[in-house]
Amino acid sequence: MALFDENSTIVPAPRRRVRRGTLAGIWALTVALVALLALTFLPSSFVIQQPGPVFNTLGTVTGADGDEVPLISVDGADTYPTAGTLDLLTVQVLGNRERTPTWFELAMAWFDSSRAVLPLDDVFPQGQSTDERNQESAVMMVDSQKEATAAALTELGYDVKAMVRVYSLTEDSAARGLLQPDDIVRAADGIPVADTAELRDIINSADGAPIELTIDRDGQPLTETVTPRQSIVDGESVWLVGISTLHDYDFPIDVTIQLDDVGGPSAGQMFALGIMDTLTPGELNGGENIAGTGTIDASGAIGAIGGIRQKMHGALGAGADFFLAPESNCDEVVGYIPSGLRVFSVADLDDSLAVLAAIRDSADLDSLPTCR
Repeated sequence: MALFDENSTIVPAPRRRVRRGTLAGIWALTVALVALLALTFLPSSFVIQQPGPVFNTLGTVTGADGDEVPLISVDGADTYPTAGTLDLLTVQVLGNRERTPTWFELAMAWFDSSRAVLPLDDVFPQGQSTDERNQESAVMMVDSQKEATAAALTELGYDVKAMVRVYSLTEDSAARGLLQPDDIVRAADGIPVADTAELRDIINSADGAPIELTIDRDGQPLTETVTPRQSIVDGESVWLVGISTLHDYDFPIDVTIQLDDVGGPSAGQMFALGIMDTLTPGELNGGENIAGTGTIDASGAIGAIGGIRQKMHGALGAGADFFLAPESNCDEVVGYIPSGLRVFSVADLDDSLAVLAAIRDSADLDSLPTCR
């Protein structure tokens, strides 16, 4: 049987012409897809916040020489064995003014509940470089450690004396050549000062007149007279001597906290609890895995921090069962607690100790304050 007629001519079907409108649409879609793809790799004006490393204040960290050292060590008092964890949490920021995340990276973060997308200016204020931000964060960490030590030792009955220490001098400081970093300001015009606010009030009440400052330098008492300069700060006219200060303390025992490459004030609460557990018999946490966050001052008041949602995820990922959250952060906690983590609300060190006691004693946890 023949398959084809040798005398027949096969004529191919005519090709259908693509309509001009359809062709234009295809090109527009192609250009849009290419533009969208390119856009996903362009820098943005946002940064990404995500859970950072977790540190057990009762454990060890890697020191500058690479050896494992206690995160908290004490000299001058008896210390006791601990168990479980009292974790402090950190937050990592992906991006800075020099390099922001791409739109593709931002899109991935939007769909991850443990991460947050924030405007660049909220994290890196205009005019502040990454190095300046890191330096400011390092100062806050040092201050936080001192406040936590003061709160812990005061709670344990030690006599803690407050003082004002010079941290640095401004470029145009009126005190340049008179004061130095690490000077301790004991009095201003004969009036004892224990914190920066008291020193500031005395300087401004003099209305530009020279101020006689009584200082300690390397253990030696000195007196220097500084003439303040008028400046505008936040729209108000103030008198300044051109120094930045730390709220420091004279501690009866030596407490050393070693934690490199971590900044900010948010670990204060957990530093204080770690110090107390180290200095008291038994286990403050009942041997359980507990995490928390919050600033602290010498009086024991616990304050709000940033990135608490990311820190809750970090706590859960590190194996914590319980989380101590500042009461002032509760509006950011409700509705965002990861499954498997129990959160308690605390306003001061006494609240935190009450939570730990209940956990340690297997008491009724439902009666403790939580974020609602």
